[in-house]
Amino acid sequence: MQEMYVTYRGTVYPWHCDHIGHMNVMWYVGKFDEATWNLFANIGITPDYLRSNHRGMVAVDQRISYRSELLTGDVVLVRSAILEVREKVIRLCHQMENAVTGAVAAVTVVTGVHLDTKTRRSCALPAKNLALAKTFVTDFEPGF
Repeated sequence: MQEMYVTYRGTVYPWHCDHIGHMNVMWYVGKFDEATWNLFANIGITPDYLRSNHRGMVAVDQRISYRSELLTGDVVLVRSAILEVREKVIRLCHQMENAVTGAVAAVTVVTGVHLDTKTRRSCALPAKNLALAKTFVTDFEPGF
C-alpha cells in the first residue's frame, strides 16, 4: 500500500468555530480543498499548468465523515492519497487529524474531473500526469 502524504498543516482559530464551540463544517471543506491543491501539485496539476493549458479540475462528488471535534487552538494535519485514477477522473481521499493527539477528525473522498475550460467539457489528463498520479494510488479504505 502506498502511504498517505501530508498535504496540509494548520491551526483552528476562534473564527473557524461556530456557536457551539467547534470548527464549523465550512472550514473542514476549506482545509480539505487546500490539501487537494497540494496533492494535485505533486502530480503536475499546478496553477501554471491549468492556466497555460486552459484546463481545470472540478469536484463532482464529495463525501465527508466527521469523526471527532476540532476546537480553537487545535493543530490540524491532513494526509492525502489517490484512490483511483482514470483517463479524465481522479478520486482522492483526505484524512484530517488532530496533529497532537492523532485523533481522526474527519475523512473525505472527492471525485474530480479534468476539464477543458474553453469547451467546459471533460478531457483526458496528459499521459505524464496520469502516470504520476498512479504512483500515488493507495488502497486506503475511508470507511464509509
